[in-house]
Amino acid sequence: QVQLVESGGGLVQAGGSLRLSCVASESAVSFNSMSWYRQAPGKQRELVATLTSSGSTNYADSVMGRFTISGDNAKNTVHLQMNFLKPEDTAVYHCHGIGYYGDPLFPKLTTFWGHGTQVTVSS
Repeated sequence: QVQLVESGGGLVQAGGSLRLSCVASESAVSFNSMSWYRQAPGKQRELVATLTSSGSTNYADSVMGRFTISGDNAKNTVHLQMNFLKPEDTAVYHCHGIGYYGDPLFPKLTTFWGHGTQVTVSS
């Protein structure tokens, strides 16, 4: 089973920057899209940014202009550059991918999640 492994979280002061990275443990999946979600304590998980295989991007209004998603399809990696961080950005950030995986003749559209990386922004 493919694992998505995140890295790059940590503690930063408001106004600072962090760069998150996510890499798939296998190259046997062809991702249609990869995304970052976040979940703050007591809140529902929310979509932060998405990168499609065609290069299109989409951002939550709350991070537009501050966060940038990028990736390398060939390496099944995705990054999230987070600038001008705010205390309300504090959350566990999860990598998410949707792609075709399994039987080479009949691959199935499959969803993958990473375990998450903690981002804490102090005021």
